[in-house]
Amino acid sequence: MGQLQEVEQHIKEGDVEALSLLLDRLSLSTDYNMLYESAYLLASYGFMAEADRIYEVLIENLPDEAQLKIDRANTLMELGEEDDALLLLSEIRPEEDEYIQALLVLADYYHMTGLAETALSKIKEAFKLAPEEPVIRFAYAELLLDSGKYGEAIRLYLALKDEVQEIGGVSIVSRLAETYSAGAAYEEAIPYYEELLKEQVGPDLLFGAAFAYFQSKNTERSISLLNKLIEMDPDYFSAYMLAGQAYSLAGEDLEAYNMFKDGIRRDEFDKEFQLSAGKSALKLGLPVEAEEHLKEAFALDPEYTEALITLASLYNELERDEELIELLSYTKDDWDDIPLLEAFKAYSNDRLEQFEKAYESYRKAYVGMDEDHDFLTNYTNFLIEDGKQNEAIEIAKKIVSLYPDDENWREFLELQTDEEV
Repeated sequence: MGQLQEVEQHIKEGDVEALSLLLDRLSLSTDYNMLYESAYLLASYGFMAEADRIYEVLIENLPDEAQLKIDRANTLMELGEEDDALLLLSEIRPEEDEYIQALLVLADYYHMTGLAETALSKIKEAFKLAPEEPVIRFAYAELLLDSGKYGEAIRLYLALKDEVQEIGGVSIVSRLAETYSAGAAYEEAIPYYEELLKEQVGPDLLFGAAFAYFQSKNTERSISLLNKLIEMDPDYFSAYMLAGQAYSLAGEDLEAYNMFKDGIRRDEFDKEFQLSAGKSALKLGLPVEAEEHLKEAFALDPEYTEALITLASLYNELERDEELIELLSYTKDDWDDIPLLEAFKAYSNDRLEQFEKAYESYRKAYVGMDEDHDFLTNYTNFLIEDGKQNEAIEIAKKIVSLYPDDENWREFLELQTDEEV
């Protein structure tokens, strides 16, 4: 049995002790090709420390072999010894054939550690040295995509598409669809999604295409793809949300509500589904169902601002003032600074004849709602009824300045002028 076969046998049998003894013997060998193949074999099976041991022997005997430095650097990175790996890579000189490969390894390392600009600089250097290499152009495009530089990435992907269909198992067409979508160029992404759908149909691809159609306002195609997706994978939760939104955009409110409820049946603890179902129920004129969903959303997340505002709005519309005041009294202090909630407090306290509290809330709400016509109208009417005529006149002037066509408040101000005369 050859030594390489012996290495593989010990690996497969899990005989670590025998493997260690064998490596002791191999370390003394001068058959460098066999040693190199052994190191590669060990690394492929995940025996990184053992592989590094062989690479170290090889480099001691062949110090000028740049490929050995790259291979050992990769192994050291797997072992978490990045500093030693970077030191090895730094020894590879620009004039060596392996220099570009070293740049790619460095780019990958810096990308994984979150140093995007450093990774890009290494790829750019490799690209300048070998701009014709598809692998380098692809790696460059991948980093550009990850860095949010979609236009530059698309140019590289488009050029690659004319030469190769995929690199490293990644479809260039899929990257074009993804990159156009990431850059919000959804209509440009659609042809690539359709090209992919002719070859394969998977949940993620269906969702990506459906999202692009939804963003392009083609709700019919989006819904069709999402229904196919849900049939394929009933537990693909995002599909229910997007389908509900697509139905809502298409004005099919009942279908939207049913889709959100289907999502809730799949995941009753998803606050987004509960909120969306609540809003759909409101559009359908189902306040009881809406309240149930909104209360559930708020119960799932007591800091869910949008659910609180929507539920408070419902109580305000129904003039359920005691419940509205109680709801807002148990919320966190940060919400005291949300003008709309203060406005709801003002309306409720006004209807409950708690005029001092109403006045306080009107004043607070005014800071953020000083351009909202309905609020300003309610505030001015309150001031008039509360005998605060001068303040009412100031707010009325604000309304007329913002809404010159509001004849009611213009006439009100003219009347005040006539009375003064």
